[in-house]
Amino acid sequence: MENKLPINSILDQLIQKHIAFACWFNPMDHHLGIVISNASDVNQFDRFDQLNGEAGFVFAPFRITDNCPVILLKPTIYLEDFHSTEQFDLSNIEPFNSVKKADDQCIVCTKEEYIHTVEEAVTSIREGELSKVIVSRQIPVNRPLRSLESIFYELHNQTPNAFTYLVNLPATGTWMGATPEVLLKSHGRFFETVSLAGTQVRKYDADDYCWNTKDIEEQAFVSRYMLEIFHLFDIHKYKTTGPETLESGKVAHLKTSFFFPAEKIENCLGDFIAELHPTPAVCGLPKNLADEFIREKEIHDRKYYSGYLGPWKLNQEVNLFVNLRCMEITNDQFILYAGGGITSKSIPEREWEETNQKAKTLLDVINTELE
Repeated sequence: MENKLPINSILDQLIQKHIAFACWFNPMDHHLGIVISNASDVNQFDRFDQLNGEAGFVFAPFRITDNCPVILLKPTIYLEDFHSTEQFDLSNIEPFNSVKKADDQCIVCTKEEYIHTVEEAVTSIREGELSKVIVSRQIPVNRPLRSLESIFYELHNQTPNAFTYLVNLPATGTWMGATPEVLLKSHGRFFETVSLAGTQVRKYDADDYCWNTKDIEEQAFVSRYMLEIFHLFDIHKYKTTGPETLESGKVAHLKTSFFFPAEKIENCLGDFIAELHPTPAVCGLPKNLADEFIREKEIHDRKYYSGYLGPWKLNQEVNLFVNLRCMEITNDQFILYAGGGITSKSIPEREWEETNQKAKTLLDVINTELE
């Protein structure tokens, strides 16, 4: 089933009018959810645990800074199945002030620079300072003369098993992405979190997947970290599925799902997320040393790449995803973000190619190829 654009390209209109909104498709779902907020209903937090007791749509950064707060859209309008402009009235929605940010420009990392950083990471790991670290980069693409709404719908059509989103927010600007990675998802009396790591090019036949030692080790780091968080919150009974192969866009990953009783964290969800994020899948281990390496070696600010986003206690449900396969949208550019998990067995040239493969999910929708 392919989606048809709503009449009058309403999402493009919302962006042009500087109206705060988030819209999304859940994996394997063709119902478009949307939250639209008055500017005064958009909250900014400087701690992850401030989400305790709140409800709305959350858009959180990899690392909180003055320029990258946690954003929570309180729903002035909330629709679980948006399909027509007749479903709401925008005449009384208060727009936000558009501010041009000084850090909107992409900082390009050359292949040689990226490989050098990966080599430094491998050396640090082999010397015992780190177990794993994620090294990312920005990829600039000239913005085509196309409707953002049409690109968003095409992205969903090409990646139906991902959480596909488009947001337009004060402080953060406009972002779009299609992420396969669950951070925290409610299932009635249970919560699910996911250990996702390891990457290879997607195969035509599911029986063709073979995972090497580097990928298995990388994913195991994340799974062990999940168990440490469980212990911290007195979660001792849980069930797992996997590891199994998860296909998303042009790549595939190793995935293990963990299910545990909701009662363990339902009164301290913000605290749980504050401890869980960032996981080793987007930062590394030990977390503090990996974060220091990223601060020192990455030449760009990750902003909301590898943060998390999604409905937060809307209808009492939580549906958070890690912000992967994403891009920041400026007036002139799409700034894509991609990274790779580095372990002692990483081969720098292959890590560069992995970031290219991850970027193809978005590049194919934009109809642009890497040079």
